[in-house]
Amino acid sequence: MPFESERLSQIELEHLKELGRLCREDILKMTYLAGSGHPGGSMSSVDIYLVLFSFANIDPGNPFKEDRDRIVISHGHTSPGVYSALARVGFFPPEEVVATFRRIKSPYEGHITRGVPGIEWTTGNLGQGLSAGCGFALASRIKKIHNNTFVVMSDGEQGKGQVAEARRFAKKFALNDITVLIDYNRLQICGDVCEVMPVNFKGGFEADGWKTMEIDGHNYEMIYEAIRTAVMDKSAPYAIICHTLMGKGVDFMENNAEYHGRALRHDELISALLQLNPQKTKEDIERELAELEQRRKTIVVEGVNIPAPKIKLRLPHPKIYLPKDNEGRIKKIGCREAFGDFIYDLAKANEGDPNSTPIVAFDCDLLDSVKLTKFAKAFPQNFFESGVQEHNTATIAGALSTQNVLVFFADFGVFNIDETYNQHRLNDINHTNLRLISTHIGLDVGADGKTHHCIDYLGVIRNLYGFKVIIPADANETYQALLFIADKPGNWLIGVGRESLPIITKEDSPNEPLFNRFVYGKATLVRNGTDIAIISMGSALHLALSAFEILKAKGINAMLWNFSSPLEPDFEALKIAASTGIIVTVEDHNVRTGLGNIIANTLFELRLMPEFRKLGVTNYSFSASPQDLYKMECFDPQGIANEIENILLD
Repeated sequence: MPFESERLSQIELEHLKELGRLCREDILKMTYLAGSGHPGGSMSSVDIYLVLFSFANIDPGNPFKEDRDRIVISHGHTSPGVYSALARVGFFPPEEVVATFRRIKSPYEGHITRGVPGIEWTTGNLGQGLSAGCGFALASRIKKIHNNTFVVMSDGEQGKGQVAEARRFAKKFALNDITVLIDYNRLQICGDVCEVMPVNFKGGFEADGWKTMEIDGHNYEMIYEAIRTAVMDKSAPYAIICHTLMGKGVDFMENNAEYHGRALRHDELISALLQLNPQKTKEDIERELAELEQRRKTIVVEGVNIPAPKIKLRLPHPKIYLPKDNEGRIKKIGCREAFGDFIYDLAKANEGDPNSTPIVAFDCDLLDSVKLTKFAKAFPQNFFESGVQEHNTATIAGALSTQNVLVFFADFGVFNIDETYNQHRLNDINHTNLRLISTHIGLDVGADGKTHHCIDYLGVIRNLYGFKVIIPADANETYQALLFIADKPGNWLIGVGRESLPIITKEDSPNEPLFNRFVYGKATLVRNGTDIAIISMGSALHLALSAFEILKAKGINAMLWNFSSPLEPDFEALKIAASTGIIVTVEDHNVRTGLGNIIANTLFELRLMPEFRKLGVTNYSFSASPQDLYKMECFDPQGIANEIENILLD
C-alpha cells in the first residue's frame, strides 16, 4: 500500500536528500547541454516529485500496470525535474536523459511526453493537468480499480478557468482519490505571481469543497506526511500547497525568476555544481561535461512506447431507418437521433458483460439536444453531466479514453470543436481514443445565428493529424458510421446538423435506403450521370440531390457523389467524377477551408484537371431558416442548378 508508514525512516530521509542533490545536478547539466530548458521551476518541484515517485504505487519494472497510481505533472516545462526524479528512482538511466534532453528524436522533450515510462500525460499547455487527473480518477472508478491520482501543478496556472472547472467536477463526482500538490514558488516568467495576476487559489479550492494544507515543499518529511494524510482521508479531494524556492539548492538561482526558463552559462554551471557537490573539483566537472557532450552526439535512445488501446465490444444489430412511414408518407429523422439510438443500443448490447469495454458519455448542459437522454436514464453511472465547462470536459474525456474506456463527448460543434480546439490538440498529441459527436454544424442551425453556425469544423480539425472525420448524410449513414468506428482506435469526429432529413434511397429503388454499410474513406455514388459531377456531404447532400432532380428535368444528367470521409477522399471516385470534365463541390461549410479545398488539392495531386467550382458558405450569416440561408449563399437546390447550368453554357 502506498504511503503506508506513518513517517519516513531516517534511512529513507537521507536517501531522498541524496537523490535531491543528484537530481539538481542532473537538471543543471541537461539544460546546459541542451542550451535551453527550465531549471528554476524544476529545482523547486523536484523534491515533490521524488517523494511521489518513491512512495506512490508505481513500478519502474512495470510502468503500465493496470492498478498503478496515476501521476500527472500539469506544468510540463519542469521536465528536467520530472525526468531526473524518474531516472533516479529507476525508470531509465540518468545518463541517458541528461545526455539527450531536448535532442532531436529523443523522447526526453522540452515538455514531458506521454510514453516515457512514468509519464501519464503530455503537458505544456498550462491548466489542463487537473482535468486529465479527473479523467484518470474516473477511469479507476468505472473499472473498480482502487488507486490514487496525484496532480502536481504550478502556482501560475491556478488563474486559468479550466482549473476551476476541474475543481468543481472533481467535487461533484466525489473524486476523493485525487490529491493536488501545488509548487508555490511565487515566481513566473514576468515576476511575482501576486503581481502578474493575483489568485486566491487556496480559497478557490476550499470554496469548491476541497480540503487544503500548506507545507514546506522542500521538507521531505512534511511532503510525505501531507500526502499520506490526503490518501488516507477519502472524505474529500485534497490540495497541498507546497511553499518552495525557485532554483532551490544553488544560492544565486534561488528566488530568481531569471532562471525560470534559462539554462546556466558555463561559468554559472561550474559554480552551481561545486555548490551541490563540494567534494568535486572544477577539473572533475569539466571532464564529466566533456563525456556527456560526446555521449549527446552518439547515444541511441529508444522512442516512446504508448500501449495500444484495448477495445472489446459486442456491436448491436444495425438499425435501419425506412424512407416512409406505414401510411406511405415521407419520413424525416435527424442524424443526431441516430446517434442517440446507437449509443443506447451499444450500451444495451454490452450490458452486464464484465469483459466488454466500458461505454461512457459526456454532456455539457445540452442533454436532449445531443440526444443522450435515453442513454443517461438507462446508464446513469456511465453518464457525466459536466455543465457549461467545455474545456474541462474535452480534456477529461480525452484522458479517460486512454484508459481502455470508450468515450463519447457530444456537444454543439461551436463548443466541442471551435471552443475546445487547444484541448483536442493536446488530446491528439496524447494519442487519445475519443469519439467526438458534434451536432448542430453548418448553417443548418438556422435561426440561432452566426455565433452558433459551426462552419469551420473541417478547417479546424484537419489541422490535427490523428483525427478522422465523418460527415454522414442521413440517419442510416450515421448509424453505420458509428458502428464502424465503435471498436476502432484513434480520435473520430462525427459531425451532424440540427434538422431532420429524409432518408436517401437508391436511384432504382425509391423505397430502399442507400446507406447500408460504411467504410471510412470510401465515397458513395448517389446518382449516376455523365454531364457533370457534384460532390457533397452531410446535410448539403440533400440540397445537391434536389438540384440533381431539377437538372434531370431539364435533360442534364449529373453524377452525384457522397464524400462523407472528407479528410480521406476516395481517389477512384474522384477519377470517375473527373471523367465528366466538370466537378462542383457543395458544402455547408466555410468554402475556403472545407471539402472543396480538399477535393481541389487532391485533384491537383492526382494530375486531374477538370473544370472546377466550389459552393459553400462565404461569410458569417444571419438568423433565418436554413433554407433561406442556403438561398442567400446560392447553394440551395435552385442555386446549385443555376450554377451548373451556367457552367455548361460557358
